[in-house]
Amino acid sequence: MQRQWRLVLLLIGAAALVCPARAQQPPPPPASAAPAKPKPATKPAAPKPVATAPAAAVAGGAQPKLLGQYGAWGAYTASPGGKKICFAIAKPASAETNPPNRPRNPVYMFISTRPAEKVSNEVSIVIGYPFKPGSDAAAQIGSTSFALYTQQDGAWIKNAAEEAHMVDAMRTAETAVIRGVSAKGTQSTDTYALKGVAQALDRTAQECK
Repeated sequence: MQRQWRLVLLLIGAAALVCPARAQQPPPPPASAAPAKPKPATKPAAPKPVATAPAAAVAGGAQPKLLGQYGAWGAYTASPGGKKICFAIAKPASAETNPPNRPRNPVYMFISTRPAEKVSNEVSIVIGYPFKPGSDAAAQIGSTSFALYTQQDGAWIKNAAEEAHMVDAMRTAETAVIRGVSAKGTQSTDTYALKGVAQALDRTAQECK
């Protein structure tokens, strides 16, 4: 996926922060959309998350529409460039760093479906800092652990064949715990409440068949 398209996804997510109030809908968790997963072999540069009021205009007027709020998870749809996408987003219920209280950009998990690209339930995590180059992160979902590869401030499942299993685990587990290490050596532990994620994913699947 090209850098420009990933940036559009980021801007759509940023627009989701400001559009619900205008549309008189309940606000989503404060999260931005993530770039689509890059291929490990090419390792393209990923832009930083953007969260500004003009985001919808910059994204070609692709204003996100809130489909529903389910616990901590918001389900959205948008059509940048006429290509419909659907996504569920949530922020962590708790976020810790070691050493404590290190500054971070917004942290969130983003699960996207893009029918035009035949992509379904792609899990992306934005960690809020640049990862240590060459480091892996980890997702603990219930009793199952999944390795994540990292690039700049993003993380994706290392073994693509396990992604469907990861999503299935999220549907039944209570929490997802994401651990990573920044370029400066800061360790982070982010805990996501998974109540509502199954309903949010069902809603995005219904919208983006």
